[in-house]
Amino acid sequence: MSRPDARTLIGTVLDAGSWRSWDVPPEDPAPPGSSYAEELAAMRAKSGYDESVISGEGRLGGRRVALVACEFSFMAGSIGVAAARRLIDAVERATAEGLPLLAAPASGGTRMQDGALAFVQMVKITAAVQRHRAAGLPYVVYLRHPTTGGVFASWGSLGHVTAAEPGALIGFLGPRVFESLHGYPFPEGVQTAENLFAHGLVDAVVDAPDVRQIAIRALSVLCRDGKTAEQGPEPEEDLRPVEAWEAITRSRRDDRPGVRALLKLAAHDVTPLNGTGEGEHDPGLLLALARFGTAPAVVLGQDRRRQRAVAPLGPAGLRMARRGMRLAAELGLPLVTVIDTAGAAMSKAAEEGGLAAEIARCLADLVTLPAPTVCLLLGEGAGGGALALLPADRVVAAQHAWLSPLPPEGASAILYRSVDFAPEIAQAQGVRATDLRRDGIVDRVVPERPDAAYEPRTFCQRVARTLEYEIAGLLGQDPAVRQAARTARYR
Repeated sequence: MSRPDARTLIGTVLDAGSWRSWDVPPEDPAPPGSSYAEELAAMRAKSGYDESVISGEGRLGGRRVALVACEFSFMAGSIGVAAARRLIDAVERATAEGLPLLAAPASGGTRMQDGALAFVQMVKITAAVQRHRAAGLPYVVYLRHPTTGGVFASWGSLGHVTAAEPGALIGFLGPRVFESLHGYPFPEGVQTAENLFAHGLVDAVVDAPDVRQIAIRALSVLCRDGKTAEQGPEPEEDLRPVEAWEAITRSRRDDRPGVRALLKLAAHDVTPLNGTGEGEHDPGLLLALARFGTAPAVVLGQDRRRQRAVAPLGPAGLRMARRGMRLAAELGLPLVTVIDTAGAAMSKAAEEGGLAAEIARCLADLVTLPAPTVCLLLGEGAGGGALALLPADRVVAAQHAWLSPLPPEGASAILYRSVDFAPEIAQAQGVRATDLRRDGIVDRVVPERPDAAYEPRTFCQRVARTLEYEIAGLLGQDPAVRQAARTARYR
């Protein structure tokens, strides 16, 4: 398979003719006349690169960005002292100039010729990347073939968004080193981009041309450009009274639009994110970057259909949600949580995986999150799995959405040892959107005319306009005032 070198990759990803190098000639650590110095000279002549890393800036969809990339043809892309210095200088310059940073590693890891001194540079590179992130600046990574060793275990694994090259070898210990040390080969298919995606460690597996589009979409949401979302007219409420059991029945329809339909029909610049980044993935939880009108957001939503088809929402799903919360907090982005669940998993694996603790951590994170938050109660809202995503500055509910400690059938079984009283229990418990608004749990109800399943596109667009209105209102508030109001709300 032909793979682009560093300069070709840059030319593919950035706007044509926009690249400007930041590099200065490296200071070689090799003593003059040594075999290492001769090896470096030979590599420069053969590869056309002066080091294993190049850095600079360019435009991406018209946006100024910084970029660092490895060149594997130069000593297997290994990171020695000079390459590390170039990397750190580039990251620090991007931070100082307030630029989003793109990284495209392709490396066997630490350069053995530079020994322990090169090995320790990974700490310094990691520290520089973390300072960049702490400044509220986006960091987007594209893992290329191959990326192993200390590079993967440092700046290759710290992206806010991470994509990988198809078929790329990506792993902590290179397979040749593993076999040499242990005497048998590493299992096939483990250290591949596709397997990492399956385990929630990368967000996408795409070729270089597609990386450009992913990065453009992602940065349109991740970057704080000093613009504020536009708050249009206040959404209208025109609600036809609906009994609690009718609302619950409608919320359970298979053809009712869920969070994926909302993003498909009424959002733009959508960039799906995948997994926890820590080796877990839950199909019942969707995590994405998106815009609702002019309002950017990190979206984390419960996917009721996939919970039914694959598995109920488990602790991994809530850890995915907490990844989204951290992303919103770090970059100061509005967070939209979407509740639509028949209830979290009830199983041995869920209990041993820490489901209850993850619900508690979600609640704690949301109550204290520094970013603006909006909760959308879209459909079913049963139990702790629903409650985990509820705390927000503003809570919006679809007309036929509901919230309850248990599905009404479960409450009926507790009180009457029979599920037959579920309709009466639902009415008495005040689970409807309008009841929740009356009780101060919900701030705004989005009409269904007469049912979201009959008007999916129109309904989703109505929801999106409401989310845009609420996000814009929160972005216009003083953060200290907003957080004080949230604290008072959940006292």
